[in-house]
Amino acid sequence: MKRPAESYLENESIPYESRAFPPWTEKGAASVARALGFREHQMVKTLIFESGKGERVLVMVGGDRSAVSGHLKKAIGDRNIKMARPEVVEEVTGYVIGSVPPFHWQPTTFRSFVDRALMDEPVLGVGAGEWGHKILITPQNLVRAARAIVVNLTDRERPVTVE
Repeated sequence: MKRPAESYLENESIPYESRAFPPWTEKGAASVARALGFREHQMVKTLIFESGKGERVLVMVGGDRSAVSGHLKKAIGDRNIKMARPEVVEEVTGYVIGSVPPFHWQPTTFRSFVDRALMDEPVLGVGAGEWGHKILITPQNLVRAARAIVVNLTDRERPVTVE
């Protein structure tokens, strides 16, 4: 049985691979990466942030990274941002933290950002909507599927915008 995120990718003709890992795997990108034989950086954290204007946005960074606050504020265009509470994440996405897919649930006006550092990876792992399952996808296809904006969110030495 296909999960909604997988059906979405198939309907959009976006190539992917579904991969399972033991559901008793400890939560976190490092644990999932070990279980699947990838580096932690390749397991994408799917984060929901709220702006002071009430906008909610999706932010994707490698499992071993955190967004630089100033870069994130500049990308979103608001100095007053905060990470969404778990109940807000579930309300917005329909999924619980730890299994949120970065596509298929957003309205067309929803903004999604992917960290530039992920674009050099051969493959990325993203939430499939159910703990114990990951979707493996190329960075380019992730950007396409999530209608994401590529920005530098994690390298303090480089500007936010991508040339």
